[in-house]
Amino acid sequence: MSDIRNDGSAVAGSAAASPGGELFSEERSADVVAASFADTPDSRLREVLTALTRHLHEFIKEVELTEEEWTTAIEFLTATGQKCDPVRQEFVLLSDVLGVSMLVETINHRAGGGTESTVLGPFHMVESPERELGANIALDGKGEACLVTGTVTDPTGKPLPRALIDVWQANEDGFYDVQQPELQPERNLRGLFSADDEGQFWFRSIVPRYYPIPTDGPVGSLLAATRRHPIRPAHMHFIVTAPGHRPVTTHLFVADSPYIDSDAVFGVKESLVRQFPLVDDPTRAAELGLANPFRTVHFDVALLPLSAAEAQGAGHVDLEDRP
Repeated sequence: MSDIRNDGSAVAGSAAASPGGELFSEERSADVVAASFADTPDSRLREVLTALTRHLHEFIKEVELTEEEWTTAIEFLTATGQKCDPVRQEFVLLSDVLGVSMLVETINHRAGGGTESTVLGPFHMVESPERELGANIALDGKGEACLVTGTVTDPTGKPLPRALIDVWQANEDGFYDVQQPELQPERNLRGLFSADDEGQFWFRSIVPRYYPIPTDGPVGSLLAATRRHPIRPAHMHFIVTAPGHRPVTTHLFVADSPYIDSDAVFGVKESLVRQFPLVDDPTRAAELGLANPFRTVHFDVALLPLSAAEAQGAGHVDLEDRP
């Protein structure tokens, strides 16, 4: 086919066709657009874009999306991006409340004998400071004192010496340090610990509190429109790593926390829920440097060994590095 210039002459090969040569139609829209990716050098990128196109077109046809709804969706995504800043990731939050973050985590970190993973969350925005084993990460001293202990092993129970344990949590009012820079000390309730030669770790903190995810942005409007609550049950965040093993991003949930069965981001897994028993022992509290009585919790973490391909760093290509 040819286009016609203003002077009436034809321009060969400049038809309003797709790169694959077929004109766009409602019936074959996904096929036409998917064909445009046929020459993508990276096979994985081609696979993902083709599948995304097919599912997206099928969704639009299923609900018969109106132009007004499409415009609203574009405005919503634009507002989501505009809400992001160095300490707030609204797109992660959107992924969380739609259950996408949990699904990606679950697919990519099937436990297979290791500790189950869960969402990263939107507040791992700053580096946790390195701290000595036994340090107190509650820098302002507010909250119900708690001793956290655990051991990092492989799935057989073999200890992993010097494993790294990155932890962060909300304060007694349900806020992270980056949400209250004028009220909380910098890097409050954050710490990066190195396990000892037996894979053991311990630190002092406070019992976390349940809290609402941020609702002052587009994600909050979405929850309000669908009459969903924005609350996450009380938890501590962990990222645990060790050489030769898969890292795990996970949570430690407080068993008796409200909302434990209706997490706004679907992050609760039964294997990650723990009791925080009360200890009333003035002598032990004094030895630990904690107020009496205090809570304790034990959380062992098992890391899966890397596969041969993972050990060689295979399968990861950054979009910016693609040809």
